[in-house]
Amino acid sequence: MKFTTPVTGLVLIVAAALVGCSSNTSSSTSAAAGSTATGSSAASGSPITVADVAPFSGPDAALGPTYLASCYGATAAINSAGGVLGHELTCKSVDTRGDPADAVPAVNQMFASTPNLGLVIGCTSDEAASVAPVINAHKMAMFCMTGQSEFDSVHFPYFYRLVPPDLEESYAMVAIAQQLHYNKIALAFGNDIGSQTFIQPAIAALKKAGMTLTTNQTLDLKATTFRTEAEAIIQSHPDAIMTEALGAADPTLFQEISQLNGGKMIPIIATSAAISPAFFKSSAAAVGATTFTSNFHADNLVVETSGPAYQAFSKALLGEQGKVPGVTGDFTTYLSAPGGVHLYDGINLAALAMLMSKSTSPSVYSPDIIKIGNGVSGATVCYSFAACAASLKAGNAIRYEGPGGPTNFDSFHDSTGIFQVDTYSDNGQVNVVGNLSADQLRALSG
Repeated sequence: MKFTTPVTGLVLIVAAALVGCSSNTSSSTSAAAGSTATGSSAASGSPITVADVAPFSGPDAALGPTYLASCYGATAAINSAGGVLGHELTCKSVDTRGDPADAVPAVNQMFASTPNLGLVIGCTSDEAASVAPVINAHKMAMFCMTGQSEFDSVHFPYFYRLVPPDLEESYAMVAIAQQLHYNKIALAFGNDIGSQTFIQPAIAALKKAGMTLTTNQTLDLKATTFRTEAEAIIQSHPDAIMTEALGAADPTLFQEISQLNGGKMIPIIATSAAISPAFFKSSAAAVGATTFTSNFHADNLVVETSGPAYQAFSKALLGEQGKVPGVTGDFTTYLSAPGGVHLYDGINLAALAMLMSKSTSPSVYSPDIIKIGNGVSGATVCYSFAACAASLKAGNAIRYEGPGGPTNFDSFHDSTGIFQVDTYSDNGQVNVVGNLSADQLRALSG
């Protein structure tokens, strides 16, 4: 059940969406009976919960805490600016373990046990195909960190996405290989749902680019050694390895390639998931910081690194260092992490939509997310919750622009930008070394 193919996943999503559409009333009634007011406004003065639905255990356990740091930063800034309609916002972690079999009961329990739930964030590619229909049926707004193609053309009214489809990220990795003049590429992706979705688009893009696929290795995220896969990669003589295998898998692979290859690393091109403190720390420990950083590139969505939106974001996030359960280390590394940036923006968009609609109920405020994100003619551009809230209070139409840049939601509630190329310094600092244009990605698409 875990390794659903894209076609099967799409069928499941459509079926679940139809069930959700036909049973919204009963779902809301049932949830209310379980002490959760699904899709309703929070009681006066009570805190509103933002639930981080993501892996906090299992191979992808680094994702949940990364998103939780973003939640703490965003909600702290919102609360210091007066909160939302007399309510403060709080954060709650919901562990999916990165597996649909665990994620669905965890989400059902979340709805049954969380009064005044106002927003869901996270919902990664590991579990989104299974839990998004459930969340949508409860009329609960969600900002998901999934690139699965199932969501490119199936409309869920309460689903929003600020990250690109995985196929675009596959094209971005191939475009990086072109820029670096690599011609022979090995693939090494984890056996989780999210990582597997990159493979077929990457193979197609490599073919279109005239590059050679030397080998395609699947990494079992529960394994403790990848010696067989490392030997196969080395023997295929690639110029570079394109990869996403979270947890300890990629660092272990890197270490074994180095050991079997006379101490030499093969250059790595990774997805944006590799831009995280946990990934850098474990990879640098595996092969040495200098060896790792001198052989590493990753794609990432373009994010702002200066200006009022970035200043508000960095102040909010860094102000929560040492306060987030399960999150340690230097928070500056989260300033370039996709989850840190885009979920911060999502929380602000939702909170501002609550103000605009004068309701904390997602069924009321959700449509205003689009209005605030895309803006209307004559809207005032603002760069933080505090500034946007003040502008709304003054009677202005607003367009929120956060550190993830301006949003442009389409009819499926997708808003994706262009990509940048990232590297690391030996101390873990993320460096932007280039950009990838829409034309470059389009040239590699099917």
